[in-house]
Amino acid sequence: MKPAKAMTIRLSADQAEELETVALVDDQPISEIIRAAISEHILTRKADSSFQDGLKDRIERAQRMLGSDQ
Repeated sequence: MKPAKAMTIRLSADQAEELETVALVDDQPISEIIRAAISEHILTRKADSSFQDGLKDRIERAQRMLGSDQ
């Protein structure tokens, strides 16, 4: 398993206040609320066919690039 990676994000004052409220109501650390939201977003994107098409296109482009150097 890869080690955790620290990241920094900037939120508007309104977003920060709303996030703090959600964390307080859910009795969860803000970091856990953020991680859960990111996980949900990634799962949603992975299930989206247009995302899958874009991902396949990127992979094919990278493979062509690698093949052009040989």
